[in-house]
Amino acid sequence: MRIQLVRLILMLLLSVLSACQSISPPPVAGRIRDLHTGQAVTPQALVEQLAMAPRLIVGERHDNQDHHALQEWLLQALGAQRPQGSLLLEMLTPEQQPRVDAVRKSSVLPEDLPAALGWSPGWDWNLYGPVVTFALAQPYPLLAANLDTVEIQRFYKQAPGLTGPRSNAAVVKDELLGQIRESHCGLLPESQMPAMLAVQQQRDRRMAERLLQAPTPALLLAGAWHGRKDVGVPLHTLDLGAAEAPRVLMLAEEGSEVTSAMADYVWYTPATPPVDYCAQMRGES
Repeated sequence: MRIQLVRLILMLLLSVLSACQSISPPPVAGRIRDLHTGQAVTPQALVEQLAMAPRLIVGERHDNQDHHALQEWLLQALGAQRPQGSLLLEMLTPEQQPRVDAVRKSSVLPEDLPAALGWSPGWDWNLYGPVVTFALAQPYPLLAANLDTVEIQRFYKQAPGLTGPRSNAAVVKDELLGQIRESHCGLLPESQMPAMLAVQQQRDRRMAERLLQAPTPALLLAGAWHGRKDVGVPLHTLDLGAAEAPRVLMLAEEGSEVTSAMADYVWYTPATPPVDYCAQMRGES
């Protein structure tokens, strides 16, 4: 009985010490809002609240350096609050998982880490490298959350039906179709839109499946549209039978509109100079 009491006291002390660990200031200036209350939130308070969530999605703008710096900081800060269960990345596919696992088991990271992981050049390693390198040195698994290329090609030709009323709602599909048109600068033929929508939603479904299967607390890093509560992965987790949707933190640039329908919290970072990707797609100088 006395031994059990001593163990209980030690566990409580460790819990208190863990909670009291100081969190370094975030590397990027910005402002955080709780979208349900509209109130400003400090980085420390945000971490304390997110640390209680069994599943968390952080939505990013893929080409924003600040967002990647904040993701690495957040991963470290959450780990100081409680043990991390797993990290999932949209940028990794199932065919890469054996490579990731092999690197994690090695005592020294390979000299050419992107090559060892089979990292896709479509994801800028200069942006993603720091988070991946940090995660590979941690005791928790780094997990693929996306589809393989072969799966994408198959779903593009003929996608299986999605189960669940939320992800099949007309308003959800219309919103996603609008985003697909805009992100492809209106250059896609309308005949391709149903296939593109199917692939987008199959990606969301896969991320939801992987997130629900992952050791908790689980953190998924993905693009903003995948992370959105009103059209993305959170809807699919509910359609798959989850009792509650993951908590969502959206990283967004100043001037962007993020509502409580899209996320639980938003962290606004300084706006970056706009890049005209549509001009690039059209071959304009």
